[in-house]
Amino acid sequence: MSGQFVEESYLKILQDIGEDPDRNGLKDTPKRAAKAMQFLMQGYGMDIDEVINNALFDSDTDEMVIVKNIELYSMCEHHMLPFIGKCHIAYLPKNKVIGLSKIARVVEVFARRLQIQENLTNEIANCILEKTGAAGAAVIIEAQHMCMMMRGVEKQNSVMTTSCMLGTFRKSPSTRNEFLSLIS
Repeated sequence: MSGQFVEESYLKILQDIGEDPDRNGLKDTPKRAAKAMQFLMQGYGMDIDEVINNALFDSDTDEMVIVKNIELYSMCEHHMLPFIGKCHIAYLPKNKVIGLSKIARVVEVFARRLQIQENLTNEIANCILEKTGAAGAAVIIEAQHMCMMMRGVEKQNSVMTTSCMLGTFRKSPSTRNEFLSLIS
């Protein structure tokens, strides 16, 4: 992402909405907004294998591993407004476990892109399953969308929940129910 082009685009946006980009409070806003957008969209430049960085470890455990309440910040691809929430991830190891912090980093890679929550949920689950070789993976995301809160229907208390169940989580109701009960 070209910082200069993004900065010039924000300058044009300020002009188009009728603001004076030379007024004191806005003088450096295009530069700050461009830097903020580059940070928010850093997932495009991240390589999932570099992020995981070989943090896969041999393990005999085959019991469910769950990480709950991973903070999540992303941007709606339809309106380029934030959605904010939490992500719950589970997997059933099969000879390998992934480093705990790497689970949160996987969320970050996919969240720091323009997204819809449904796709984000699926991308995270598929990545965990693929990279760990697990018998199953499950992801639930609960998020509030600024595009629904700040504009349009303006519903302040709405929460969207999406889930993706793969492998054993999809095939076995008891495994799925165990996960759901443990994150409640």
